[in-house]
Amino acid sequence: MPAHLQFKRNYFIFTLLLLVVEVCIAVFVHDRFIRPYFGDVLVVALIYCFIQSFFNFPVIPTATAVLLFAFFIELLQYFNIVNRLGWQNSTLACTVIGTSFAWEDIIAYIAGFSLILIIEKVKLAFTASAIKG
Repeated sequence: MPAHLQFKRNYFIFTLLLLVVEVCIAVFVHDRFIRPYFGDVLVVALIYCFIQSFFNFPVIPTATAVLLFAFFIELLQYFNIVNRLGWQNSTLACTVIGTSFAWEDIIAYIAGFSLILIIEKVKLAFTASAIKG
C-alpha cells in the first residue's frame, strides 16, 4: 500500500456533512449570499476533506491544489465551457461546473482555503497541547 494512502474517518465524516450542507444549499436556498458565496467557501473545504479522507498529504500543498482546482473550474466558467460542450441542458453539469464567471467566487475560494488553514492550525495546536498535558 502506498505510504500516502490512509483512511481518516474524521475527514470522511466532515466530507459527508459538508456534502449534505452543499446539497441542502443547492436545493433549498435561493438567495444572493449563502448559495453563491458561502457554498463556494464550503466546496473548497468539501474537496479538501474528501482528499484528506483517503490520503495523508501535507495540509498546505493539498489545500493549495484544491484552491487551484477551484480556480480552474472558475476559468472554465469564464470560457463558457458548459455551453461550448453542449451541456447547457444538463442540470448536473450546470451545477457542478457552473455557468458564470465571477470574481466574487475567486474571493470565496480563497476564503475557503483560508478557513482550511486556520482550522488545521487550530487542530494542530489543540493536538499538541493535548499531547503535552
